[in-house]
Amino acid sequence: MRSLLFVPGDSDRKLEKGFGSGADVVIVDLEDSVAAANKGPARATAAHFISSQRRRTGSAVYVRVNDLSTGLTDDDLAALVPVKPDGIMLPKSNSGQDVQQLAAKLRVHEAESGLPDGGIKILPIITETAAGVLAAASYAGTSARLAGLTWGAEDLSAAIGARAARDENGRYTDVFRLARTMTILAAGAAEVAAIDTVFPDFRDMAGFEKECREAERDGFTGKMAIHPAQVPVINAAFTPSAEAAEQSQAIVDAFAAAGNPGVVGIGGKMYDRPHLRLAERLLARARAAGISA
Repeated sequence: MRSLLFVPGDSDRKLEKGFGSGADVVIVDLEDSVAAANKGPARATAAHFISSQRRRTGSAVYVRVNDLSTGLTDDDLAALVPVKPDGIMLPKSNSGQDVQQLAAKLRVHEAESGLPDGGIKILPIITETAAGVLAAASYAGTSARLAGLTWGAEDLSAAIGARAARDENGRYTDVFRLARTMTILAAGAAEVAAIDTVFPDFRDMAGFEKECREAERDGFTGKMAIHPAQVPVINAAFTPSAEAAEQSQAIVDAFAAAGNPGVVGIGGKMYDRPHLRLAERLLARARAAGISA
């Protein structure tokens, strides 16, 4: 998952554009982008579109349901699980317990729809509440459905009363840098993908590209998008270069040839086991992106 594009679930036109965007994952949104009075029609629109159009795209399909506290989650799942989404995005997740609760609901809905148990993955947004940030470490080992962890700044800003998430230079302030950092660490602990949050100003492509590069540098493996124009920028930033893949393959090969010791030397430079692990991770990302070493 490099690029994950949000698309309102109540608009056929925007769904059509989203499914043709080239995003790795299209997130059909039933939460923030859909007005309360339109939740029911949005479920029907989204379900019909996914059922009729998904074979035309190579994108995976996730559905962002309404959070567990709203009382709307079961209705969202009842309408959308039968059309076989690849995953569910859970907003405002307060802890790993919320993932377990959603997993239990999915098991019931999968059974009722005649779908394989465990086939639908879960991607929670873990920093939209203060409790969620403080419980970031609780996701490890929660469910085999866990596909990754991601974070959000806007809802957290509202939850804690912060007037802005960024300073006058466009950098996240301390609280939001902490939320971002906790997401990377929690994903590492859970051994799942770390997905960076959205960049709201889709007209500032230079700033967006810079943020993508920084996210990839820091350990995120993908980023969410709010506009189709952001998708190619994300894919470029999070796709390892052929040169990086070749270097990583050389490290893996050197360790294998030496019988997997603690340290190997390549071209006068020493590489230890953390270098091997990093090389293996990059190669996995390269293979997922269709890049061969």
